[in-house]
This record gives sequence, C-alpha cells and structure tokens, in this order.
Amino acid sequence: MDVNVEAREPHHNRYAGPQPAPQPPKSGWRWFWLLAILLVAALVGYRLYPSSQAEHAAAAASATRRRPPVAVEASPIEQGAFSQYLSAIGTVTPFKTVVVKSRVDGQLMRVAFREGQMVKAGQLLAIIDPRPYQAAVDQAKGQLLRDRATAAEAKLDLQRDRALYAGHVIPKQQLDVQQATADADQGTVLADQAMLDNAQVNLLYSRITAPLTGRIGLRLIDPGNIIHATDTQGLAVITQLQPIAVLFNIPEDDLPKVLSDLRQGETLPVEAWDRDFTTKLADGELLTLDNQIDQTTGTIRLKARFANTHNELFPDQFVNVRLLVATHQDVLLIPSAAVQHGSQGAFVYVVTPQKTAQVVTIKVLGTQGDFTAASSGPPAASLVVTGNLDRLYPGAKVNVQMAKVTSPASSPNFAAQTPGGALGGNAPAAGNWQGGSHRRGGGHHHGA
Repeated sequence: MDVNVEAREPHHNRYAGPQPAPQPPKSGWRWFWLLAILLVAALVGYRLYPSSQAEHAAAAASATRRRPPVAVEASPIEQGAFSQYLSAIGTVTPFKTVVVKSRVDGQLMRVAFREGQMVKAGQLLAIIDPRPYQAAVDQAKGQLLRDRATAAEAKLDLQRDRALYAGHVIPKQQLDVQQATADADQGTVLADQAMLDNAQVNLLYSRITAPLTGRIGLRLIDPGNIIHATDTQGLAVITQLQPIAVLFNIPEDDLPKVLSDLRQGETLPVEAWDRDFTTKLADGELLTLDNQIDQTTGTIRLKARFANTHNELFPDQFVNVRLLVATHQDVLLIPSAAVQHGSQGAFVYVVTPQKTAQVVTIKVLGTQGDFTAASSGPPAASLVVTGNLDRLYPGAKVNVQMAKVTSPASSPNFAAQTPGGALGGNAPAAGNWQGGSHRRGGGHHHGA
C-alpha cells in the first residue's frame, strides 16, 4: 500500500502577525542618556548654588541683626613717647660698711651714741679708760725732758772740746769720743719723742670716733666691759646710706642695649620701686657693670648709684629695678586691657562709626603699667574695647560705655600727647590703618 508522503513546512500560527526583525544592542544609547541627564543636573546645580549661598549669607546677616547689641567698655588710643625699661630684682648695698673696734685695751667707760642714729665722720662714739695712757704720756714726756737735758750738756761739752782741740790742748781721740756721746744723746732724744708720740696716739685711741658718715647700728658691747684691740665683735657697725648702691642682674641678651649707650657716654637712669611695683622709691643712675657674665645664670651684674637723700633705700633691702634703655617717640598707647592674643598675633577690637566691632592687628613694642605701646595698629583717637571682650565677635553690634582709664600723660612711664580731635569720638572707618613710627631717643636720659 502506497502512502503518499509530502514534505511539510514548519507549522506556523496563522493568527500571529509578522515576527519583528532582530534589534541591535541598546548599551550605547543608555550611556548617552545617562551623560545627558548628568549634564543637565550639573547645569541646574551651578545656576542654583549662588542663589543658595546668597540665601545662607542673607540668613546669617538676618541672624546677626536679630542678635542684641553687646554692651562693652571702650577707651581711646593716645599717641606719644614710650619709655622702654629693663626690669630686674635688686639688692640695696651700701658703698661702705665699717665695724667700729677699739685699737687699745681697756675698760669701756662711756658710750656716746644712740643706737640707730645718724653719725658724722669724727663724731665721738665711746671712751675707754684713758688714765693708763695719760700716765704713759706723762712718763714719756719726763723721759724726753731728761734726755734732752743730757743731750744739751753733751752738745756744750762737744763745743768746748772743739775749741780745746783747735788750741792743741786735747788730742783728736777725745774730741771724737765727745762727738759720739753727743750724737748718742741726740738719738736718745729722738727715741723719747717717738715714745711720747706713741703714748699720745694710744691716748687718742681711748676716744673712739666715727670713721665715716652713716647710720650706726645696735650697740654690741655695754659700758663697764673690758675690751681689747684683738676683739672680733666690735663696738657697733656703721653703714653709709648717702649715697647708696643697688646691685641687680640683667640677662646677657640685653647687655648690648646697655653697652651701646655706655659707649656713647650716655647716663642711663635707674628707678627703684617697692616689691609690688606700685610705688617708686628713688631715682638714680647706672654706675658700672661687672667684667664678666655669670655662666650659671647667664646674667651680668650691674651697679646703680642713688643719692638716697631722704633715706628711701635701706641696706640689704630687696627692690624692683627699672633701667631705661630707650625711648620710642610717636607710638600708639593702647590700654593693656584691650590687647588680645591669637594665632595671628596681638589684636584689638575697634569700634567703627557704625557701632560694630572690628578686629585690627597691632605690633607690640612693650607694656608699662596699664598701657601697651604699639608701632602699628588703629589710628590715634580710635576707640578700642576694653571690657566684656568674651562676648565679642567680628562685626558684632556694640553699645559703648567709656571706661575710666588713667591717661598715659599722668604716668611717669610715658610722655603722651593727644593728636588733634576730641578723644572719645567715633573711630575712623575700617581700612588703611597707619601705625606710628618709633626711634631711639634720649629725652629721659639725665644725670643724678
């Protein structure tokens, strides 16, 4: 049986539409659209950033305006001369100190001074029993008179022997013997005179007098005691007070400042202050300095001279010493309470005409008392904040109250001069700050 087999094509759904053709990969288009989206986002962010920054600035300014003004105290800056000092601790040292001792032995009969009184050179201090020494003087006088008579007799005999020898009455030997006798008697007279002088000196030493002018201390021996020339204790101690010296040390790094002035023949003023540095005791001048530096401390010792007319300084007293080494002219004198220190150095808060606080840096030269000298900073007459600084920030609104600060003109450390314009007015506008210049000067150098 024959079966007719026909070749059949694959079966297709006649209801299905035409099948789509194969598509190429879409990865390239994906990257294209991704880059386009990123570009559009960056453009939008760039345009929106300034607006956001401005909004933040406006918000900060608004917050600043909402803050209440800070109540502060302020003082004006003055302009003038600033004296630069070297400070040290000194010891008052008398130029002369003498232990009064007896130069002869005997009983102390009388003390002629009061303990602690001022005595003058040559003033009687004490009397030692003079009777033994007066007796020695009288004995030496008698011996001298006797030997003088013997010497006079020998001299007359010599004159007679010379006449006899000239007439060939006596031999030359007899004349020579008489000449020797007369010379020996004359020598005895000289020895007696020396003994008399020594006895008179001992009698003089029985009266003890002051060897210098100064203050005498406490009595060390009471009347009635036997004292000797070999005693080590002495009767009392006299200390010279006028003039008096002060010894103090300065660091070796400051030595060139002093030497430069000494080489120029300048007299450097020195001031002595009390322990608290509140009261000036006396004014003097630098006298000299030591010839070597102490290697253990790195300092050199200086000596100043004080007239001490009113006995302001006392021996062995510790004082604060200030040595004037330079004077800077036309510098800014800023209240020290206004000076702040930060990472950029010293600065102050200046009150602007808009009643805001502005930070201005300064260059400090030094500080004396309540004022700091600066070579650059705000102009003179500017108001600087001296109180309530912990609440300040740049640009802060302030309510100013003038502080009660001593003017530099009333301080002995300054020669302040106020520039034109009333102090305490509004400060100049910010910017273009000009500091004063400084130079060495000798305006404060003077002799004692």
